[in-house]
Amino acid sequence: MAKKEQLDPDTAALIQWCTEVESFLVAGGATLEQAQDHIEEQIEWFMDLFYDGVTPEEAAKAALN
Repeated sequence: MAKKEQLDPDTAALIQWCTEVESFLVAGGATLEQAQDHIEEQIEWFMDLFYDGVTPEEAAKAALN
């Protein structure tokens, strides 16, 4: 039986943060698929925002502008 791989705390926090960004993007008018695609395509930019301490709401606003 394969053992589940544990995520390190930073990766888990980043995934949670992106999930929150996604919800703000959807609230701003994007479809769920559009929000997910945009985050995937711009992951390096979003990672920079995450590590710079930008809130998910602020990141979504920046992405929508």
